[in-house]
Amino acid sequence: MTDSDGTIEYANPAVESVTGYERDEVIGENPRLWQSGKHGDDFYAELWGQITSGSVWEGELTNRRKSGELLWIDATIAPITEDGEVNRFVAIERDITERKEHEMRIEDQNKRLTVLNNTNQVLRDINRELVAASTRGEIEAAVCEQFASSDLFDVAWIGSQGLVDGTVSPNSWAGSDIGSVENHVEAMCKADPTPVEQALEDQNPVFTDVEGDELETVDNRRCVVVPLTYHEAEYGVLGVVTSDPHAFDLIERDVFVELGQTIADAISAVESKQTLISDSVTELEFRLTDVDEPLATMAAQLDCTVTVEDVVDDGDENPVQYVTVTEAEPDAVTEYAAGSEAIGTVEHVHTYEDTALYRLSVEQPSIVTTLAQYGVSIESFSITGTTGNLVAQVASSNDIRSVVNALRTTYDGLTLIAQREHEREVQTEAAFRKQLTAALTERQREAARTAHFAGFFDWPREHSGEEVASMMDISQTTFTQHLRAAERKLFEALFDGTVAT
Repeated sequence: MTDSDGTIEYANPAVESVTGYERDEVIGENPRLWQSGKHGDDFYAELWGQITSGSVWEGELTNRRKSGELLWIDATIAPITEDGEVNRFVAIERDITERKEHEMRIEDQNKRLTVLNNTNQVLRDINRELVAASTRGEIEAAVCEQFASSDLFDVAWIGSQGLVDGTVSPNSWAGSDIGSVENHVEAMCKADPTPVEQALEDQNPVFTDVEGDELETVDNRRCVVVPLTYHEAEYGVLGVVTSDPHAFDLIERDVFVELGQTIADAISAVESKQTLISDSVTELEFRLTDVDEPLATMAAQLDCTVTVEDVVDDGDENPVQYVTVTEAEPDAVTEYAAGSEAIGTVEHVHTYEDTALYRLSVEQPSIVTTLAQYGVSIESFSITGTTGNLVAQVASSNDIRSVVNALRTTYDGLTLIAQREHEREVQTEAAFRKQLTAALTERQREAARTAHFAGFFDWPREHSGEEVASMMDISQTTFTQHLRAAERKLFEALFDGTVAT
């Protein structure tokens, strides 16, 4: 809250966590203290003019933390009037940095599409289409259409390799009918190894002449097969066919390399997004037997049960796994992890009864990282000895076959035993609040509310537990019991999705 000149008179405790400035540092200052320089003078002049005229201003602001880092806030700034005159302003700001950074990452991925090759109109058109695409099907169709509509190229297709016999099946195509495309692919794959196998194995485009090609327009055909891979995740191959023997000479090999990576990057982004926001999901259940995977190896070596409880990103795109281990001594787990090349670090977090929780950084490919590459969320993953069970969810609109093929190809002993379609239950913020409030007793709610407003959770604390207990006219022990019960129920609702009443 500021006076009429914009001098800060009051700031709630959240100002420190959001801006990095302590409350005492901002009192008496102007909010320009955290201006980022990202908005011009005209922007602030318009904002100031609107609120001084008695109107509310709402919008997004880019500010700068005390550390120098940028942050984004959703702000509402309202004038407070007395006798028709504005004498104060109140600003309500919500930190939306995480959301904005996610949006910028997506924007950065899309911008990459515009720098492939400025001299090639086909690639520029593909980039433009990929930016607008919101599903994998739209991406594949746009790529094929742009190549096929060019005078340089005749036919384009995107296909995937079958798991059992390696047969290549076109998923999307343009420039010819499906029968002719299938005949073309079959003729191309008569070579040993096939261009598709070479491209996927070497992670490089393969240029080939196709003999006996049955596409209708011309007799002599040249084709490039481009692997579509992103962070070791494979999304099939792109095939582009031309009757111009010099067409591919106009485009450097590296352009096709980057094109393949960019298409795969775009597919990965939309599939990850679909898994997060889709109401319709496919649940995949796998049985694991003697799987060569870091957690499975640990379970087999220690003859214990290993269960994945949570997976978080460490900021460097390396998933950190929180796992519980049952029927193994903590010292044995720590000793095993220290001698394992697959596990980078292990931290013993907590032990309760016969189960211990660990924080692991896994430095070799794992089922967890494989699923993350395909935008798949893990519902449950547990291994006892040499056998285990994995349940994962992926948006129904995504290519389920790619996920299943990736797991089967990478891990022998992994069997798909069930595939279920269902609608994801969506819980609103209001429902979450209602659920939590209903679970708390009156005393627990009072303890939590009093502690919150008394600054008990601030650092440094404004009031100690003893002082808060005195406010409630109860003993500190009783206050602590009520507060801990409320905290436990909050975290149950937050992390487990259920809360005990």
